[in-house]
Amino acid sequence: MSTLELRALYKKFDQTSVIHGVDLQVAHGEFVVFVGPSGCGKSTLLRMIAGLDVPTDGDLLIDGQRVNDVGAAERGCAMVFQSYALYPHMTVYDNMAFGLENAKVPRAEIERKVHEAATLLRLDPLLQRRPTQLSGGQRQRVAIGRAIVRNPKIFLFDEPLSNLDAELRVSMRSELRELHQRLGATMVYVTHDQVEAMTMADKIVVLRAGLVEQVGTPVSLYEKPCNTFVAGFIGSPRMNFMPAALVRACPALAAWVPSQAHQVGIRPEHWQACGPGEGLSMTVRHAEYMGAQRLVHAELQDQTRVELLVDGEHALSAGQTIHMRVAEHHLHVFDPQDQRIERAAV
Repeated sequence: MSTLELRALYKKFDQTSVIHGVDLQVAHGEFVVFVGPSGCGKSTLLRMIAGLDVPTDGDLLIDGQRVNDVGAAERGCAMVFQSYALYPHMTVYDNMAFGLENAKVPRAEIERKVHEAATLLRLDPLLQRRPTQLSGGQRQRVAIGRAIVRNPKIFLFDEPLSNLDAELRVSMRSELRELHQRLGATMVYVTHDQVEAMTMADKIVVLRAGLVEQVGTPVSLYEKPCNTFVAGFIGSPRMNFMPAALVRACPALAAWVPSQAHQVGIRPEHWQACGPGEGLSMTVRHAEYMGAQRLVHAELQDQTRVELLVDGEHALSAGQTIHMRVAEHHLHVFDPQDQRIERAAV
């Protein structure tokens, strides 16, 4: 296991600045996920950690040693890409052994490492197959196995599940998390999918336009997002935002919202049905049946659109008027600069 530290890291491509002074510490054995929209800089950060891109300014440290000028092959990092990058003419065994053979590792040690990784990833029966004979999930496990045999200090994952179908992504998320627990390795994972981030990470780094918006556990980011960007990005379906004036017009909620607040945020899963006059009145536009739940699309009196998650047994029809409220501890308040206002300040 190894530590990773980024100190005031900057990156420019020609005159275009893409990373603007990122500071981050990754502890021994942590599973850290970089998440954010396309173009936020998460893959650029990962490539700088791997040694595939050079920082324009700042320091990058592995185990306390500055590695800005250390080549990718000497950093002790192993990277798993979105595209698998397997050699199609080689067997699974040969794909996993290739890097070790190039490094002149003794044959007996190669055999041991490959078979240990294959056992860990349940690839033993597939060692003599070629990539074209494998499913997408099996190919991704081979790519991960190729990284494991190198015994790296840090594993780097660049959107490794993006090419898989939805069901396989769910199972691979679980497999990667279990693999991390078994190896106890330091892992840095890049994704644009906040569900992947929430289900896999020890610590999430939310990025926007080359800046770190917030760093924290999945629970802390969900319960206390620092601003409206993080609040809207973390959580699915996304948080509802509405003018404070509208919420303050409801007697049951007015005391919770300061008059100077710019916006109020309520997550779809936190609405509760109530009687007339006890909450906000809204009109159902349509509802999506999802089995255990229904995702209800509704409209408030000022035509603000909101989404609600309700019990799947509750059938709601378009045009129906419903009344909903939210418990105080689930209500998020943001100031005119879109920054979170803590409950004690309300």
